[in-house]
Amino acid sequence: PLLLFQDQVLTFEDVERRSNRAAWALRRRAGLGPGRTVAVFLPNEPAYLWTWLALAKLGCPMACLNCNVRGRALRHALEAAEATVMLASPGERGQCGGRGNLFGILMGLGPP
Repeated sequence: PLLLFQDQVLTFEDVERRSNRAAWALRRRAGLGPGRTVAVFLPNEPAYLWTWLALAKLGCPMACLNCNVRGRALRHALEAAEATVMLASPGERGQCGGRGNLFGILMGLGPP
């Protein structure tokens, strides 16, 4: 096992497969590629791990945002990260002031 989370047991192979699928989807559906900074606004859950690996595989710098931060502090973190895209869990949608929405977790923050 690589990861034990609640009642889930994920192996290295599980995480590799999920990160490959995530990288493929983010490249094909969201146009992400090398050098495009992505703000990540996810809670502490297994998806965080394969999202991080997927972005690394794509060559996208990842700006890690604390999912408990809101308001001015969140806006400041987003501006400092200079990310043009933010990945968030569906429960966080609308909390971050993002414009647009692709498949529930991807929000455009400005021009690429």
